[in-house]
Amino acid sequence: MAHRPAILQSRLLCALCPIKQSLRHYVVSPLDPKSNQPWPHQPAAINFSDDQVARLASKPLHSLSLADLVRHGRPPLSADALFSSANFTLSLLPVRLAHRLQALRNLPFIVVSNPHIARIYSNYVHSLSTLLPYHERQITNLEDETQFTEVMADLVQTHSNTIPILARGFLECRKYVSPSDVTKFLDEHLRTRIGTRLIAEQHIALHLSSHPHNSGKNRKLQNASSSHIGVIDTALRPAEIIRHCESFVSEICELKYGVRPRVVIKGEPDTSLAHVPTHLDYILTELLKNAFRATVECGMEREPIEITIAASPDTQGYSDLAASDVPPQAVEEHGFSSPSSSPIPGVTIRIRDRGGGISPENLPNIWAYSFTTFAEDDIPDVQNGKIDALNTMSGAGGDSSSLAGLGYGLPLGRAYAQHFGGDIAVQSLWGWGTDVYLKLRGLGKI
Repeated sequence: MAHRPAILQSRLLCALCPIKQSLRHYVVSPLDPKSNQPWPHQPAAINFSDDQVARLASKPLHSLSLADLVRHGRPPLSADALFSSANFTLSLLPVRLAHRLQALRNLPFIVVSNPHIARIYSNYVHSLSTLLPYHERQITNLEDETQFTEVMADLVQTHSNTIPILARGFLECRKYVSPSDVTKFLDEHLRTRIGTRLIAEQHIALHLSSHPHNSGKNRKLQNASSSHIGVIDTALRPAEIIRHCESFVSEICELKYGVRPRVVIKGEPDTSLAHVPTHLDYILTELLKNAFRATVECGMEREPIEITIAASPDTQGYSDLAASDVPPQAVEEHGFSSPSSSPIPGVTIRIRDRGGGISPENLPNIWAYSFTTFAEDDIPDVQNGKIDALNTMSGAGGDSSSLAGLGYGLPLGRAYAQHFGGDIAVQSLWGWGTDVYLKLRGLGKI
C-alpha cells in the first residue's frame, strides 16, 4: 500500500513540538484532569471574556472544502506560501473553537458539570486561549510560523480523545438531557471537529514537508513526485485502502470468531481520486467490521463479501462544495474555493454481504448515537485506553478504538463521508444480506 503521512501519531507530534508538554495548560483549571496535579509548566495564557467568545461565535461557520486545503500548492512550499497557509488556518480556527465553546455553554449546567464534559470544555478554552494571541495579526516570519505550528500540534494532541470522552460524559448524564438533544449536539460537534482537526493537521503536514524548515534527511519527507498535498492524497486508490482495512478487520475477526470471510473486489479497482486517506480508512474499517460480523454471526462465512468500485460520472459545480453552506459572496470575501468548470470526479463503493440483513425494528436506528444502550460499568476506560482487540469488533475502531461498544461507528463514518459532499446509504434485505453504498467526491484538476 502507498505510504501515507502519519501525522496523527503522537510520536510525530512530539517530534514536531518538543516543547509541547510545557504548553499543556487549561485556563479553566490549573490542574491536569488526569492526575489532579498542576501542569509542570504553565505558559502565560491569554484571558478572554465571554463577549470575545460570543463575538467570535456570532461569525458564520463556513464549510471546508478539499479545494481550500490544496490552494497553497504542492509541497515543498515557499516561505510566502507557508505564511499564507498559516494565516488561512488562523482565519478559521478561532471561530470554530468559539462555536463549540458556545454550544457547550448552552448545555444544562448539570451536564457541563460532569467531569468528562467539563474536561472537554477546558480543552476548548485552552486551545482558544493559545490561538487568540495570533488572531489579531498576520504571520509574516518563520519564527512566528514555527510557534504557530507548535500551537496546532498542541491543539491536535489536546483534542485527540474528544469523542470517546464526550460519549462517556453524555452516557453518565442521560437522565438530565433528552436523547434527541444529545444526538443533535453530537452530530453538530463531530462534524465541526472533523473540519477543525483537518485544518490543523493540514498545516502541520505542509510545515513538515516544506524546505524552509527542513534540512538534510528531513527534506526527504516529501518529494516532488509524491501525490500528497499535506494530508490529502491527490491520487488515492480506494482499492488499496480496502485491502489495508480488510487485513486489519480480518485479523480481529479471526481472533474473535476463529474464521475470516473473503473479500472480493470487483468493478474498477484502478480508480483514483483526491481525498483524505485517514477519513476513508476510518469509514471502510467501520463498514467492513459490520459486514464481517454480520456474515460470521449469520453462519455465512463461506460466502465472500463483495466490494464493487465504480467511478461516478463527472459533474460540474463548486468542486467539492456541493454539499457545503458557503454562500457565493464568501468566495471572494473569505478566499474560499470558487466555482469550477472542470469535471469533478467521484467514486461509489458498494459493500455487499450475506449477513442476514438488518431487522426492520433496528433499521431506523442505525444512524443514532447509541449512548443509552450500555450500562456505565460496561463502558471502556477511554482515559487510559484499556481496549482489547476483541472489543473493537463490536465498536468503532479505526480512528479511535476507545469508542468500542458505544455505537458511534456508523454515524461518525457517515459524518466523515458527508463532510466533503459524499454520503453513505444502506439497503437491507432482511433475511438475506445488506448493501452499503459509499459515495465519495474528489476534486477537479489540481
